[in-house]
Amino acid sequence: MKSNLKDEVCYAQPKTLQQRVAIAQDFTKRFKFPLPFGIDDMSNAADKAYAAWLERLYIIDESGHIAYRGGMGPFDYNPKEVREWLAARYGAVKHDTPPAVGATVPAPASGSTSTPASSAPSSSTPPAAASAPSTATK
Repeated sequence: MKSNLKDEVCYAQPKTLQQRVAIAQDFTKRFKFPLPFGIDDMSNAADKAYAAWLERLYIIDESGHIAYRGGMGPFDYNPKEVREWLAARYGAVKHDTPPAVGATVPAPASGSTSTPASSAPSSSTPPAAASAPSTATK
């Protein structure tokens, strides 16, 4: 895909699980992917069981069962539907709006301190949807 060339995410077909792990690690670091990331084994058991190819979003509940199965991507891939499903089950999450590109951010008032938020999910984080990109799983 042209977008893969633009984003420099073209990899040689992995022949070992170690190679798949390396590709997934590169992806998660490069794109700061905040969700847990699954990697299929070399027999593609997860792909065969869940039909995740090309892309598909799943939500796994607390008991380990599939609670939500999204449509197959890229045309039936619907992150908005996943967010709505999660909000209906766990409550809406308010996200801060990032500043516009080129906008200046005012300095904090004197005497105030700011602590950056941790990017690591807490243990109370509800199950999350995950999508395995085709570059990391095939």
